[in-house]
Amino acid sequence: MCRINPKIDIAFKKLFGSEENKDILKSFINSVLPAHEQVKNLELKNPYNLATYISGKSGILDVKAQAENGVWFDVEMQIGEQLFFGKRIKYYLDKMYVDQLDISENYSTLKKVIGIAILDFDYFPDDRYKRGITYKDIDTDERYENFNLSDIYFIELKKFGKDLKHLTDTLDRWITFLNKAHEYNRNNIPKELSVDIDVKKAIDKLEIMYLDDDEKLIYENERKIKLDKFEEIRTAEFKGIEKGREEGEKLKAIEIARNLLDVLDEEIISEKTGLSVEEIRKLSNIDGKK
Repeated sequence: MCRINPKIDIAFKKLFGSEENKDILKSFINSVLPAHEQVKNLELKNPYNLATYISGKSGILDVKAQAENGVWFDVEMQIGEQLFFGKRIKYYLDKMYVDQLDISENYSTLKKVIGIAILDFDYFPDDRYKRGITYKDIDTDERYENFNLSDIYFIELKKFGKDLKHLTDTLDRWITFLNKAHEYNRNNIPKELSVDIDVKKAIDKLEIMYLDDDEKLIYENERKIKLDKFEEIRTAEFKGIEKGREEGEKLKAIEIARNLLDVLDEEIISEKTGLSVEEIRKLSNIDGKK
């Protein structure tokens, strides 16, 4: 099995952001983009190396690349849930767009920027696992070439529920790889995935990926953070369910008590509902029945 989880930051960056794996990155980007924007060649702008990875820990841990037509790409795996993630990725894309002026100081040279956010949590309220956001005319939905400046694509991994036999395109195969890499190895690649040479290569690369001592430490720390975050969310959800159940039972007891105020004594109502006599007296005063 692939022993390394490609969702962990350092593994994702090393797999998709290494110079020798540019074809893997290109395949993933093209699986997200529409047909008319397919990329032929990519130049990595921040290729992976350990030193720059460590120095970038306080910032965004993305993979930046530029296509042959000048379009910039920012690809990021985000594990931890963030309420304001949309604002954050918009900020980084805008910064990427503006930073181009540091090179030429000429507006005519500004190129389109595209962000691809792979989220290991649910962010939007519906069940779609892929969506693209762009500039449009508010009234007509028309798109103008002069405002073809920035797109953001969101891939929500946890919303993807297709099994192998229902995979229909390369993006489906990439999402399956990201979600289930631990189930595969180079000698056990389902035919539904092996039909894509780049996905197959990613499985091979991940299985033989070497992490030195520093990388292993970072990987394990990031993996622990992911597991801890998952446990925090699960605990919060459990507490929310328990609190909701308790509140529901309390409301039901109050309703029963209200219906019994005219026919039973406070002590008997207390025995029947579990409410205290003091709580029942307050209900009686509020309802004006005694």
